[in-house]
Amino acid sequence: MTDTAMRDKTSSWPSVSVVGLCLGTLLFAASLTPSLLPRAFVVQGVLSGVSLAVGYGIGVFFVSLWRYLELPELPNAQRYYGKIGMVAVCMGIAIFFLWKAAEWQNSIRLLMDLEPVDTAHPSKVGGIALVLFLVLFAIGRLLKRVYVFVSERLKRFVPRRVAYVLGIALVGLIVVSLVDRLMLRYALRVADSTYAELDALFEDGIAPPDDPTKTGSAASLIAWETLGRTGRNFVTEGPGREEISAFTGREAKDPMRVYVGLRSAESVEERARLALDELKRIDAFKRRVMVVVAPTGTGWVDPEGSVALEYLHDGDTVMVAQQYSYLTSWLSLLIEPSYGAETARALFQQIYDHWTNLPADERPELYLYGLSLGALSSEQSTDFLNILGDPFQGALWAGPPFNSRLWSGFTRDREPDTPAWLPRYGDGSVVRFTSQRNALDIPGAEWGPLRIVYLQYASDPVVFFEPLAWYRRPSWLVGERGPDVSPELTWYPIVTFLQLGLDMALATTAPLGYGHLYAPEHYIDAWMAVTAPDGWSGADIARLKQALGK
Repeated sequence: MTDTAMRDKTSSWPSVSVVGLCLGTLLFAASLTPSLLPRAFVVQGVLSGVSLAVGYGIGVFFVSLWRYLELPELPNAQRYYGKIGMVAVCMGIAIFFLWKAAEWQNSIRLLMDLEPVDTAHPSKVGGIALVLFLVLFAIGRLLKRVYVFVSERLKRFVPRRVAYVLGIALVGLIVVSLVDRLMLRYALRVADSTYAELDALFEDGIAPPDDPTKTGSAASLIAWETLGRTGRNFVTEGPGREEISAFTGREAKDPMRVYVGLRSAESVEERARLALDELKRIDAFKRRVMVVVAPTGTGWVDPEGSVALEYLHDGDTVMVAQQYSYLTSWLSLLIEPSYGAETARALFQQIYDHWTNLPADERPELYLYGLSLGALSSEQSTDFLNILGDPFQGALWAGPPFNSRLWSGFTRDREPDTPAWLPRYGDGSVVRFTSQRNALDIPGAEWGPLRIVYLQYASDPVVFFEPLAWYRRPSWLVGERGPDVSPELTWYPIVTFLQLGLDMALATTAPLGYGHLYAPEHYIDAWMAVTAPDGWSGADIARLKQALGK
């Protein structure tokens, strides 16, 4: 075959970069391996399609860079037959990894006590991935046309290579601007308004409480209609004194819960003062235990953690929370993490200032609590140097997000023989970590006056998302793995980052006791360590775990 004929055949592949196809296939294959959470075939198809497109794009970039540098290329004949051979190899790799996908998914499902799947629907996964790849490919081709249009006009004023660089920079700037200013901000406005409307809805069957000590009652300083959906659920749910007494056999009180919604007052400071006034109105500072709660992004307070605390202290408790957002935690974490901290600081400062002015032998024990973004906000609610003279008693932070400052420091400075997913910090007198298996009883360690417990699952992507996983192995994948992490999970550049990002968005789809859904029995262990309630034997604790775990 002549060189001209071979050139014609090679040019019949104008829209396909074989280098891009090879890299895309490798990322596609790696995306089928397990991460922290099991994936349905639709989710897997989306992940695999994005991975294929990202790999293809990287391949195209390097080919373009190679040609920009005017480096030598293979002869036409070798390029033609090489393309045929590489396409065949790519198809073989994709088919093999699709065939293995069910086995990899089952390696997670079995750890989480889920039924194994017979098939990972390889044809459906492949179809979804292909369609998504083609859509992204078309967008990429459109951007290339814009780039060519811009660079060709720039050549009139600047040298050719400078025009190419400027063209890429300008197109990149346009894309970032469109995504940020139009798509992302519009999507967030829609999401915020949607969550706000949902928050305002009244749940069927939920009426304002008759008990004057309840938030939202006729006697309350906080109007019922301003609590929002999550607030109304929080103040009306939970056990009463009869239910607690029936279980413990001891006299109990009705637990107190105070909640301030976003519409309860105009500013953060006004809402915090309103919360304090409501606590004073119901004589909450006469309770044994007071917990300042930082809710999740939507204002939700995990009932599993609340109920466990109330049972352990025979209802002699008060929990107070202040809403700061309508968005789900992972969106709030990306968009407005500082707002939760601002709200938590305002609420804690109001309560702490009043608490420190009470006689030490007459005031309640004071604790902090937060789940997810609430844990991050609660961590930032106070400067520990400012409370050392009169410290509160402790904190329980469950599922702390990966960017939690204190959590990151404790994890980074852990004892060297402990894993990142269950670290041990110092002598264990101030900070301890636990997971599904209670790890809070450290031999030889004694608690000090301030007790901080982190409850976290090794399979929780909100905790263990790694922003740098695109180029380096996460520390929690080094050495011993968590009991709920698949032994088949392997770090791959770029792909693991995409997997963890998707896992984080779907973190609450895991079964209770895994991922980002914390089970009451694990809260019980944590609250026992933090608050040290009286009158509970090992048998009683086991019975409570069984009762709340149903």
